Amino acid sequence: MLPVTPSIDQLSSIIATVAAPAFLLGAVANFISVLSGRINRVVDRAQFLHAIPDDNASKAYLKADLSRLKRRAALLNRALICAVISAIFTGLIIIVAFGSAYYRIPHEYGVALLFIGALALFCSSLIDLARETRISLRDSDFEV
Repeated sequence: MLPVTPSIDQLSSIIATVAAPAFLLGAVANFISVLSGRINRVVDRAQFLHAIPDDNASKAYLKADLSRLKRRAALLNRALICAVISAIFTGLIIIVAFGSAYYRIPHEYGVALLFIGALALFCSSLIDLARETRISLRDSDFEV
């Protein structure tokens, strides 16, 4: 079946349908930026701790923080992967919506499933960020 140019009414309907996913895509992109920054800070801290010589007694106790940094990095990595897949799903929503208009294929169910998947992955990413934040805030970090 050859694609048929959609009417103005169909295009306006599709644009209205993809407005929410477009906003979600912007939010997820900003969230990915935040996660990347946090991962970079964790990696920088781990590299600093690895650079402390083992014979430096005054700073050797700091190396005990490496296991906590590994847990934080793992949570942030999983959050980042979920956020990226969420962004991919959200982009697919927009592609499927416009592509289906050209072929006059009903898209509502497919778009709904992709949107549910994107939101579930985004929520999973937020949960991992919350868990990482909880690990990062330790009482001993604020002792003088």
